[in-house]
Amino acid sequence: MNSTERLMARLRGEPVDRVPNFSIYMQFAAHYIGQPLSRYYLDYRVLADANFAVQRDFSLDILQAISDPYREAYDIGAPIEFPEDNLPVRTGSLLNGTEDISKLKAPDPGSGRRMSDRLAAVQLMKERAAGEVPVMGWVEGALAEAADLHGFSEILLAPYDRPEWLRELLEFCTEVAIAFARAQVAAGADIIGLGDAIASQVSPAMYVEYALPYEQRIFAAVHEMGALARLHICGNTTGILDLMPQSGADIIDIDWMVDMGAAAEAFGTVAAVSGNQDPVRVMLNGTPEEVREKVLDCLHRGGPRSISNAGCEIPDSTPIANLHAQTAAIAEFGPQG
Repeated sequence: MNSTERLMARLRGEPVDRVPNFSIYMQFAAHYIGQPLSRYYLDYRVLADANFAVQRDFSLDILQAISDPYREAYDIGAPIEFPEDNLPVRTGSLLNGTEDISKLKAPDPGSGRRMSDRLAAVQLMKERAAGEVPVMGWVEGALAEAADLHGFSEILLAPYDRPEWLRELLEFCTEVAIAFARAQVAAGADIIGLGDAIASQVSPAMYVEYALPYEQRIFAAVHEMGALARLHICGNTTGILDLMPQSGADIIDIDWMVDMGAAAEAFGTVAAVSGNQDPVRVMLNGTPEEVREKVLDCLHRGGPRSISNAGCEIPDSTPIANLHAQTAAIAEFGPQG
């Protein structure tokens, strides 16, 4: 089986030769090919080369045009700086008052500097993969994008301070995400991932009001284009496990602090659960044997449609032996069906 065949069979609950590996590589991938982070963020060719290197060497079943949360925010006009070999930094808020939203202009994904760079990465990956490995594009969820534009704490307070202003901002962010998602699918993306990390920091009721409806609209647009949808919410999402499948996601990542078995039960046949060994305690700081044990435990608990994935991004400087241990554990788990 190639990776595309393996993924599609797994999602249908059909036999596979091994469980797909969907671990997220970003900073690690850049440094793995000897490139500074700024080039990974700003040059689609570096992003593609890094993805193909880790996909090849660690038996991944996905190529990912994911790098940082500021693609859309930068092209909307947020002040973002890119240190030579460090994470990008938002240096200020694009929004200062209730009147500011009307001044925001939705960028054209094909001409915005950073959004078009991701489109080029998707297209290059698609061409080089030749259909054998699925290519994943990425968008920010509306609530996460609002935080990227205005600030994490400010958006968490907005439901109390100015809920109507927040809804207006979320509408704007949703339309930006839909346009970006559609452009990536048109460029060749087989999957669109949606990052909504801030959603793990709100109550279930607030998730239903300020995150879920916008995730649903974005994923509906993804499905209309014929692509799969992957939901990624970092952090402890135990309180919203029963709500996340309502987003329309085909694949849902869960972080290490969430019970894998409970997630699999909550998602049922609606979405495949992807996770969830601890990226720091296990992948970065654990031994190869600890990695093996945890990966096998996650696969056993995840059920017949589960996908292997660290709870979040593989940390920079993760030992190579630990990454090979994940690959070996997946092979040890063996054919499923």
